[in-house]
Amino acid sequence: MYQRILVPVDGSALTDRAIDASIGLARQLGAAITGFVAEQPQPSGQRPRAGGAFRLVEDVDAMTPEAARRVLDRFAAAARAAGVPFEGHHACVARVDEALLAEAEARGCDLIVMVSEGRGAFGEFLYGSQAKAVLSGSRLPLLVLH
Repeated sequence: MYQRILVPVDGSALTDRAIDASIGLARQLGAAITGFVAEQPQPSGQRPRAGGAFRLVEDVDAMTPEAARRVLDRFAAAARAAGVPFEGHHACVARVDEALLAEAEARGCDLIVMVSEGRGAFGEFLYGSQAKAVLSGSRLPLLVLH
């Protein structure tokens, strides 16, 4: 049914949930996973706002390709242990939702699995929703985990 699953991760507490759920799903489907870290550039010396989506970590100084590689390496090790094919990619982008959709298309993905914080209406008003933005722009099925 599905052969390649795009799974965006950011190193937050929700990353482990995305890793575990997507690996379990991929094993059941016999699918491969493309892990993807998309981060927005931060001006030097500023802190990301609380609750911002798809940050690698809270500290701007740690938002580096090396930090993204560590997240993807952890994902790759878990996938390898489960016997699931995995490839990981990282990009610094202006719009995370557009980058996720472009990555899914470029890598031939046929499903996107995301984890949402489930902030509620007020939280979405303040911070927006990456999952909603991806859903509105995607032609692919989207599985959102809460």
